[in-house]
Amino acid sequence: MSKSAKRGGLVWTAAGAVLIGAGILLILASPRAIPERALTPYKPDHVNGETMFNAGGCAACHTAPAASGKCDDPKGGDRRELAGGRCLRTPFGTFYAPNISPDKETGIGGWREIDFVNAMLRGVSPEGRHYYPVFPYTSYQRMSLKDVRDLKAYMDTLPPVRAPNHGHELAFPYSLRRGIGLWKLVYLEGSSFAPDPANGEEINRGAYLAEGPGHCGECHTPRDRWGGPIAARALSGAPEPDGKGRVPNITPDRTGIADWSESDIAYALKTGFTPDFDVLGGSMTKVQENLARLGDADRRAIGGIDLR
Repeated sequence: MSKSAKRGGLVWTAAGAVLIGAGILLILASPRAIPERALTPYKPDHVNGETMFNAGGCAACHTAPAASGKCDDPKGGDRRELAGGRCLRTPFGTFYAPNISPDKETGIGGWREIDFVNAMLRGVSPEGRHYYPVFPYTSYQRMSLKDVRDLKAYMDTLPPVRAPNHGHELAFPYSLRRGIGLWKLVYLEGSSFAPDPANGEEINRGAYLAEGPGHCGECHTPRDRWGGPIAARALSGAPEPDGKGRVPNITPDRTGIADWSESDIAYALKTGFTPDFDVLGGSMTKVQENLARLGDADRRAIGGIDLR
């Protein structure tokens, strides 16, 4: 065999290996959805759905910005009108919160229940595309299937708002959604919250609310260069997602909230006032306003979590 023929053979072999490797990556990056048969018949609990709505802070991100017209204006309209439009400027680009009102054309009014379940628990759209993890499904995956279904049932009772969605503004390669599938292999386990048998019912309830619907770690946990949460430093504080300021450490460390009691935390979540007579400001303002709508028992449960 001539040298040119050998070189040609090597080129084709290399090309074949590249194609095979690309095919494997595409398969690994494919969205993995929950099948509709997983949804057994049940009667939705709208009261519980509203609790999940408040715990999840849906209104904090999805209500339309104030009349100023600025997408990052912290003020917003009616918390029941989830028209979307708010923006979050990050190192990866600018993300816009979508319309999640029951409007059938511009919102999610046309979604089936399984579509909503897959969005919340798997970060997969009804069209089978990956959602960017700015939508905190890495936390929502901890929620129970019942709570997600109840949330959908409650949101279906909210007023539909006709408001077109704004596409994200992302540079290459972050604009390639398929790559999120590889990201998910590392950061999305697909497992729901597991109660700790060593803890009582109240502590497990608080941990569930904080780790799941409350998604506290999405802002309070630092992230690596790929935008994934650093589990070993959970809740130890991080830069604000928009780069303006810092989200505090809320662990029982001396640099965190070690001197806060269970009552202090519950009171702060209810009123917005801290034990040292300061106020919860920044992005926490909207979060606190939503948590204030929870029952006292749920706020006490969150306050009683031992994060050490």
